[in-house]
Order: sequence, then structure tokens, then C-alpha cells
Amino acid sequence: MPASYAYLGPEGTFTEVALRTLPEAATRELVPMVSIPAALDAVRSGEAEAAFVPIENSVEGGITTTLDELVAGEPLMIYREVLLSITFALLVRPGTALSEIKTVTAHPAAQPQVRNWLKANLPDAVWESAASNADGARLVQEGRYDAAFAGEFAAARYGLVPLETNIHDAENAQTRFVLVGRPARPAAPTGADKTSVVLWQRTDHPGGLRDLLGEFAVRGVNLMLLQSRPTGAGIGNYCFCIDAEGHISDRRVAEALMGLKRICREVRFLGSYPRADITPADVRALHPGTSDDTFMSAADWVARCQDGRF
Repeated sequence: MPASYAYLGPEGTFTEVALRTLPEAATRELVPMVSIPAALDAVRSGEAEAAFVPIENSVEGGITTTLDELVAGEPLMIYREVLLSITFALLVRPGTALSEIKTVTAHPAAQPQVRNWLKANLPDAVWESAASNADGARLVQEGRYDAAFAGEFAAARYGLVPLETNIHDAENAQTRFVLVGRPARPAAPTGADKTSVVLWQRTDHPGGLRDLLGEFAVRGVNLMLLQSRPTGAGIGNYCFCIDAEGHISDRRVAEALMGLKRICREVRFLGSYPRADITPADVRALHPGTSDDTFMSAADWVARCQDGRF
């Protein structure tokens, strides 16, 4: 396996900036890819050890391209996550005035984060989506668009200048990125972990989603992301992407997954990994009776009852 990480390129993306915060990135070749699917396919084909891609932002929620790629195809697994605060700059070719901008570009996930600024400052500008924010900067460099929303750090890389900086419609906007590799044994729990799964119902029926969520709720497992994605089997057919607090080695999480495996048509385990915010779940205080100790005590009681040892 080559010692390389594929990531959403080209050079100068927020993805690259987030990736370089990982200590292990310093010992790998970092390979920019043209799209999220291309980065993940590099892992599936064995061309890269892992891929680093955006999966969620605090303004619009899940990045659907990444979620759909993890839902379909050969299974992959999440090993790490990184949170990056996001602000945009409006990058233009030198000498361009704001009044001259007729076309703007960026990754589709950027549009909701600059929509109000765009409406207030460039109401007549035409938006065109790019494969990434840095790719948008490259297209401006080539003269195909007048301006791009990207990180200010990308300006020098593409011979552009930041006409406006610190652009964001939502304060403290963040994007979450994940390091994805081939399936393997999850890393040991840290006490501040997250578990990701995809669920498919056996049948579409009243209360179906409630049944799925109930497996988490009765065991005191808090959910951090719930997003439905179409299966491609027709209108109304969805699977559910879920991030839950805790590690698969935690009894409450393991038992929730066992319950889901019993009632779902399919469960895809996407990994248990450290939370980027390093916030442990206060299980004892928030969910009495759901700590590992209480699960083990209950299991021991059942075993003693089975043996006639009351």
C-alpha cells in the first residue's frame, strides 16, 4: 500500500489545509484528486492508503457526495475527523474591481455560506459551481470566471488577489473532514469517540424510523448526525446515515448496533473514531443505567438467574 493520502484538490483547498493538521500527514505523500469520488476510489483501488474528504458543514449539514460514496460501493471506514473553521475570500485577477464581476464560482457547499453576502454585494453575478473552491480559483486564473470564493491562502497559489476577505453568512462556521481507509479493526476507544453507520429498513412502514432511533434511545446513545439519502430504488426509498456518541466497544453502543442488526435489512459500519472536539459523553449523569458497569452488572445478574444463583 503506497504511503499516500488522496484528498479533494487541487492544491489550495480547505481540505488540504485541514489534512495538514494531522501529524501523520507529514510522513505521507499528499495527492490532490479532481473530486471526492476520485479520492475515495483511489483508496478502493489501492492507489492510496487513505482519502481525506469533507463530510459535513455547520451551515448545510452533510456533504451529500461524500455520504453517497460511503453508502454505495465497496465498504470503506472512517479513522479520524478534523474540524476546520471556515471563512471565505473573494479571489480575483489583479486589477479586477467589484463592479466588474459578472460571474463567480466555488464548490456547491460554499454557496449557502456566502449567499447573503453575494446577494448584498453582487446581486447580479451568475453563480457556477466548481469541483472544489481551489478549482474555482484555478478557473478564475484561466479567465473562465471573474471571481472565486475560496480560502485567502489560495490566492498566491493561483496568481490571484483577495478583493474581499472574512466572508461568511454564519458566525463560527465549521466544516468537518474525515480520513477514510479500507476496513480494519477500529482504534482503541479514547473516551471521546464517535461511531458512524448507515441503516436500511427491511420495509417502509409507519414508525419505521422511530424503531431505528429507539435502539439508540433506550440505551442512552446520543445521536450527532441523522441524514436520509435516497437509495436509487425509487421515490420514497431512503437509507439513514447516523453518527452516534461513543465507541463500538462501549456496551451501550454495541448493544444498540446489535439491536439494529436484528431489525434492519442492512447495517453498514463506517467506523468508531476519536471526536475532533475531544468532548466525552457524560454517560452516568445524562443517561443513568447505561454505563459499561451497569450493562455488565445486568448481564451478570441474568447469568446468575440462569444458574439458579439469586
